[in-house]
Amino acid sequence: MSQPKNKQRRRKGFERTSSLLSTRIRKTGEARGFAVTRVLTHWAEIVGEDIAAIAKPVEVSYARGGMGATLTVLTTGAQAPMLEMQKEQLREKVNAVYGYNAIARVRITQTAPTGFSEGQAQFTPAPKKAPVIDETTCTRAAEVTEDVTDAGLREALETLARNVLMKQKHDRG
Repeated sequence: MSQPKNKQRRRKGFERTSSLLSTRIRKTGEARGFAVTRVLTHWAEIVGEDIAAIAKPVEVSYARGGMGATLTVLTTGAQAPMLEMQKEQLREKVNAVYGYNAIARVRITQTAPTGFSEGQAQFTPAPKKAPVIDETTCTRAAEVTEDVTDAGLREALETLARNVLMKQKHDRG
């Protein structure tokens, strides 16, 4: 019995996440004008960590004549003047990914750090607060792992035990 031609056959076992999501990423990227989705998925590698921390690509729009596209980049209002000075270097780096002079212009849009749902620009995650571990939790975790002879394994298991005990304590309220 043969499978229908339009249904993609899956391999047995594990597959890379990138291979499972590549068609979805490509379709989403193409909807926003990105012919090469690598610009979206590898933005930090293309433009550098310093620019990626303050800006992200939003869309590529093509003119009616098809002569050169415009890359729209989102940043916060405070970072826009600095990014404006680097537009030409940014354009050259993105065109290097395309392999030809695909991007003719770079347009910078500004937004506040918080705002409307589509216009939010949050480029770095908020720092996580370290949980406060009390002495009884540490003592209990050490008691559970005291029979383990390997020091590295004991330390790893003790950390795991502390995390489990803290989660149980947090869930109970």
